[in-house]
Amino acid sequence: MEREEQPDRSGGITPHITIRDRKAADAIEFYKRAFGAEELMRHPTDDGRLMHASLKINGGHLMLNDDFPEHMGGPSQPPASFVLHLDVPDADAAWKTALDAGAEVRFELADQFWGDRYGQVKDPFGFIWSIGAPLDQQQERVSEQPAATPA
Repeated sequence: MEREEQPDRSGGITPHITIRDRKAADAIEFYKRAFGAEELMRHPTDDGRLMHASLKINGGHLMLNDDFPEHMGGPSQPPASFVLHLDVPDADAAWKTALDAGAEVRFELADQFWGDRYGQVKDPFGFIWSIGAPLDQQQERVSEQPAATPA
């Protein structure tokens, strides 16, 4: 059996999330649509659940798997107490893509006092994602667009 090449995950922190109700494959497809995820690897079990998958999102890595309560002492707990943050060049475009894919607004995207355009969405699997970009970067993006001409 040939060993699959592992993706480089050096540096930083790599979140590893468990998707409940045998929906890890659905989560991968959602993350592709909502956040432009690139699937790096997938290891299914004989019963169709995903033992391990690795994605690249916005330059970082996310690992995920289906729940295996028979090996983990019971079912996984619902997601809580953390946010997966995406620092992007265009918060408005990333926000629209996430909502179009089916994410729900948790904290409306708006200009914030700390200098970012920032908001939070909840994905269909219960995880919270924040989307943000520095306001000066957003303003540069807007000023680079050609002025609208009246019709």
